[in-house]
Amino acid sequence: MTARRVLITGAARGIGAAIAQAFTAAGDRVAVHGRTPADFGLPAEGHAVVFGDLSDPDAVRTVVDRAAEALGGLDVVVNNAAVYIEHKILDVNYEEWQRAWHDTLAVDLLAPANVCWCAARHLGQGGRIINVSSRGAYRGEPDHPAYGASKAALNSMTQSLARALAPKGIAVSAVAPGFVATDLVADLLAAPEGDAIRAQSPFGRVATPEEIAAAVLHLASPQAEWSSGAILDLNGASYFR
Repeated sequence: MTARRVLITGAARGIGAAIAQAFTAAGDRVAVHGRTPADFGLPAEGHAVVFGDLSDPDAVRTVVDRAAEALGGLDVVVNNAAVYIEHKILDVNYEEWQRAWHDTLAVDLLAPANVCWCAARHLGQGGRIINVSSRGAYRGEPDHPAYGASKAALNSMTQSLARALAPKGIAVSAVAPGFVATDLVADLLAAPEGDAIRAQSPFGRVATPEEIAAAVLHLASPQAEWSSGAILDLNGASYFR
């Protein structure tokens, strides 16, 4: 199979980094995105790093266009970048509440929408867009309500764009992970709360980033066109809808 040209947002660590590694291991060429320079752990040849604040619509367009230029086009786009800002409704003041909603929606919803618009100008027949959603879109996020709302809207956008882009031969889908063992939550999982988090799944554990990456890799495959519009739950039977 010819090497695919893949853009992954929010790829500096965690799930995004695992997704980048999965595509490179499959022989694909990857453009990884981050806000600041970092060691992305990619081979020097055939790949690219693009930077930009995705809350800025102009920066989004620059990120997508530079990735396409560096790779000679795009075949797969993975919207992984997100923020997770705590804002309990009874604990924050009105200004903090507004700021949390504004900042979360800018990165978790509007940025993926803008990435999709820009990417659709580069993707062709057989193109793939995979959005990284969350179990929180269905279960609710009482301490992070803007995050849950943004992911629910992301799911709806995924299905709308699946219908809109199918005539162009582009499939659009999403994965909705539950708790994932990334470096950002390592301390939490090691704390007493970790046992309760692992007990949410009957498997008695949380997901690895590599498991999420494997699902994304499948949805990007030629065999996954008929999954367009699907939201794939990846939560270890911890929540059903």
